[in-house]
Amino acid sequence: MPWCTAFHSPSHEPLRDHRSLELQHDHVDGPISFLNPTRAAYKHNLGNNESFDDTNKSSNGTGGQISEAKELQDGEQSASNVEFVWSSRNNRKGRHALIVDPSLDPTAPYIIPRVTTTLKETAKGIGRMVTQYPYWDISWLVATIFTLGSCVWVINAFLVFLPLVQPQTEFHNEILTGGGVTAFIGATVFEIGSVFLLIEALNENRSGCFGWALERALVGDQETKYRIKPNPDQCTHHHTDKKNIVGKGRVKQVSGDGSSDLSTGESEKPQHEKSTGESWIWFPSWQDLKAHYLRELGFLASLAQFCGATIFWISGFTALPGVNDKMSQGLLDGIYWVPQILGGSGFIISGSLYMLETQSKWYLPAWGVLGWHIGFWNLIGAFGFTLCGALGPAYGNSGAEYQASLATYWGSWAFLIGSLVQWYESLSKHPVETRSTRNMP
Repeated sequence: MPWCTAFHSPSHEPLRDHRSLELQHDHVDGPISFLNPTRAAYKHNLGNNESFDDTNKSSNGTGGQISEAKELQDGEQSASNVEFVWSSRNNRKGRHALIVDPSLDPTAPYIIPRVTTTLKETAKGIGRMVTQYPYWDISWLVATIFTLGSCVWVINAFLVFLPLVQPQTEFHNEILTGGGVTAFIGATVFEIGSVFLLIEALNENRSGCFGWALERALVGDQETKYRIKPNPDQCTHHHTDKKNIVGKGRVKQVSGDGSSDLSTGESEKPQHEKSTGESWIWFPSWQDLKAHYLRELGFLASLAQFCGATIFWISGFTALPGVNDKMSQGLLDGIYWVPQILGGSGFIISGSLYMLETQSKWYLPAWGVLGWHIGFWNLIGAFGFTLCGALGPAYGNSGAEYQASLATYWGSWAFLIGSLVQWYESLSKHPVETRSTRNMP
């Protein structure tokens, strides 16, 4: 059996404590057979009454609450089937995806939020980008840092490429000073973003997080439906913790009576029975590194990005005026152009792995997944930066100089597009998608 079709470590099996969520074992898979699974599907077990106990064990709308609804509320629709889709990328980003089959049948058992892939909901998501600033959310920080870095690289590309297209616009030392300083700033910002990206990958939520509140709703003549709505207050991802800039994931406990809080997978223990657990790590143990992280596509992609950015930073430093113009051609090739080639190659590996992480098969693009498009645009940007470095040693040739600068130009724009989509993704914590959108069976 391929390694990617099962969770081999109990401590890393997502949603293992959610007794009312049934893992669909035939939907546990990944694109690379010898690496960890990257996605799994769960169905809600309507026959499990533990999560819908009427004894008022819960008052937060996560399973023990019964509400009366004579009709659908604004922003809701009916669905005949609902699946919770766990994916390694969504888990890392603090997202909770639902795959639904919308239905006009009034007897459909579920009441769900509107799908988030419509034009109206997309516009709301874009609006959140200019109105919400969750600085404590590391995924938001990663996205905005890379957006800032990409903007700097776009400016750099204009300063370097425009004088070649319109020589009359060039001002004194535009390429050396303007291009050199912006290259250093852009490379430094990318390095900072890559550090946060790697830390994000180390702090995935190992137990998984459902992130939705479920209620029994009485509709019409006492007909029972199940209302599903976002429940960010009970999310166990560290992204919701405002206590410090990178967050500390809250550790939920299991109650003494054994009941389960569906939104967190666990319920509260009495105060004297609570135990502490490590919720934020800076460095993994050697055992975890070997057994889990080195088999995790998201971690490998983040590691490749970090290594690439670190090497690429060398070329950012050597681009500075007073350094770049003082080196011989051989030295320039060795510590300016070569780091661009090697660093850009790391970006290519990273973008490719991020795309693979979202795919069901290594050869099938995941057109309906935001993360795939982020990886795709970052891959295009990586090719641009690598091509610039590859043409660099022939910079004395006007054609090579033109194409190298042009590669930086379109590469920086590709990075900016990918970063903006990642920014949008970081604020969409509860996506609701149809089965056809995700191309799921």
